[in-house]
Amino acid sequence: MYIEHSLMADYFYAGLALLVIASFVAGYIDSIAGGAGLILIPAFMLTGLPPHMALGQEKLVSSVGTLAAISNFIKNKSVYWQIIPAGIISSFFGAWVGAKAIIYLPSETITYIIICMLPIGLLAAFFKGKLGGAQQGSAVRKSVWLVFFTCFIVGFYDGFFGPGTGSIFIICLFLINNLDLLKSSATSKIFNLASNAGGLVAFIMAGHIAFLLSIPMIAASLLGNHLGSQHAIRTNGEIVRKILILTVGIMMVTLLINLFR
Repeated sequence: MYIEHSLMADYFYAGLALLVIASFVAGYIDSIAGGAGLILIPAFMLTGLPPHMALGQEKLVSSVGTLAAISNFIKNKSVYWQIIPAGIISSFFGAWVGAKAIIYLPSETITYIIICMLPIGLLAAFFKGKLGGAQQGSAVRKSVWLVFFTCFIVGFYDGFFGPGTGSIFIICLFLINNLDLLKSSATSKIFNLASNAGGLVAFIMAGHIAFLLSIPMIAASLLGNHLGSQHAIRTNGEIVRKILILTVGIMMVTLLINLFR
């Protein structure tokens, strides 16, 4: 009995250690280019959490963790505040609607759309100044309706499916709103926080959150977000391009595996 209990305890602590490490790495990457869900959701499921619990935990850890990145970006004045109000509202409600819609629509439908659109968006971003220089001097598009519609769609995706939402926000802000990569990354964090909150509300109401289990993971995510956002600021957004390519590539492979397995 003692040996069995000891083995169970060892398994629990090993699993918790894995989740803490995954939360740190996910926070670091997410603060730069989005994509925390690509790491956290598989890690949660690998340690035995059911899918709905894994989705809920990812929303909680990512929501709190990104506050560290947001704080650093605000101090550095990298957030483009003029489009924030419309984006926050639409991201939140888009995610809430998406979380509700997941019980009615097949996830394969959204997966097909994302698989088709992400490479197009990434390639367009490459050709538009190689993910950086072309934005300088260009007028920022501040249309309230443009921001509202874009953030609602991306927020819907976050609530409905989730992984890679931060990367999609960055690409949209770069391509559609003409923000440079550093401002796109910084501003996307606030929109992603709003969409995470919208999805999180639905998961809390459904009882798919383990708050005490999340405490060490939230701490690791906060540290990862803090270090990652500082790195993005020091490189003036150059690191965003590299991490964005990595996270979108991982996301494409993950989506294809899930679709055809």
